[in-house]
Amino acid sequence: MDKVTDAKMSPDNLPKNYDKNPYFGSLTLLTSLFFIWGFITCLNDILIPHLKSVFTLSYTQAMLVQFCFFTAYFVVSVPSGYLVEKINYKGGIIAGLSIASLGCLLFYPAAGRHSYPLFLAAFFVLASGITLLQVAANPYVTILGKPETASSRLTLTQAFNSLGTTIAPYFGALLILSTAVKSTEAINLLNADQLSAYQAAQAAAVQNPYLFLAAVLFCVAIVFAIIKLPEIKAIEPSTVDTAKHAFDDLHDSAWGYKHLVLGAIAIFVYVGGEVCIGSFLINFLGESTIAGLAEQEAGKYVSFYWGGAMLGRFVGAAVMQKIQPGKALVFNALTAATLVLITIMGNGSLAVWAILSVGLFNSIMFPTIFSLAVTGLGKHTGQGSGILCAAIVGGAILPVVQGFFADRIGIQSAFFIPVLCYGYIAFYGWKGYLVVLK
Repeated sequence: MDKVTDAKMSPDNLPKNYDKNPYFGSLTLLTSLFFIWGFITCLNDILIPHLKSVFTLSYTQAMLVQFCFFTAYFVVSVPSGYLVEKINYKGGIIAGLSIASLGCLLFYPAAGRHSYPLFLAAFFVLASGITLLQVAANPYVTILGKPETASSRLTLTQAFNSLGTTIAPYFGALLILSTAVKSTEAINLLNADQLSAYQAAQAAAVQNPYLFLAAVLFCVAIVFAIIKLPEIKAIEPSTVDTAKHAFDDLHDSAWGYKHLVLGAIAIFVYVGGEVCIGSFLINFLGESTIAGLAEQEAGKYVSFYWGGAMLGRFVGAAVMQKIQPGKALVFNALTAATLVLITIMGNGSLAVWAILSVGLFNSIMFPTIFSLAVTGLGKHTGQGSGILCAAIVGGAILPVVQGFFADRIGIQSAFFIPVLCYGYIAFYGWKGYLVVLK
């Protein structure tokens, strides 16, 4: 679909008479992937309170959903980086979509058998596919265009990821939380027929949405298998850059780049903090001192959190062409930390809107950290992407940690975990990524 005279040439070496936006079509298709995995990932925030009620789980046990989902990033990301280098970006995208489709299909037997362990296995398989998608798509977006606008370009595609996360809670609340979950005492009072009908209704609330998602993912995989995408290698650093940054000739692998390693830590705490907030929102909004909302109604409010991220990314895509990425990262991280502190100390509508507003300032963090961290990796870009995506395991570990504290000091006080996360991100934006210049 995108016609390039030499499929191996880098964006900077395109002929002068070549179209100004030669990769527009490819970027549009890639953007659809960002929307899809954003939608699917955000459904976890809806399923967590649903499964917590259905299986009568503690906060720590309920956070095993995020643990299994995001652990897949740690297990699968680095191998995915090597795989993408072998089968190219397109092959990685097709494989990722296929695996994610299989993961969605596993929700059917998990719900039918009323098995929490099988649910956790389904989350792991689904996340494995999405991980491979991210490892392939994120660096591909940074390469399809001018290096100096990579942060802006990735921020724009991430905005559509946020569109998916904004829509998902609303539809998820309507479909999955539409059937009220009974207490353990109420379930014990049901006769055999009533219990069977109740379990069937709870299963269908999960089965039907995920069967639909499986079909969509499979169809998109077919589309990517049919279309032609430009084959572009990661841009190698120039001789000057190599001398200045001590790039490829002094590094045997991506692990040799300090700015990448520090960036991986930043991704770890960013995803962990973001997922901590999203995972606890429905239960937090249900607290009597906060808003006292029912699950289905609280689920709709989650859209404001992710909608803020979407708005911030659309704005950020334009603004960050004028503002240094590091400075934008510091400002957003410090503002997010302040809002979470207000949430911890406040109550009522003040706490509600403070925590929901954090999404707006989360907006540019992931794409900015990612693009800063892969700067100058050259031939190690694929491996670097795998390392960064492996760091998304923060979304597995930190919510469980916050769940542990929520069970002991209360859900509101446990939000101190995201505050610490944003503190480190501010450091990375202030000076952490600058080690690339040393």
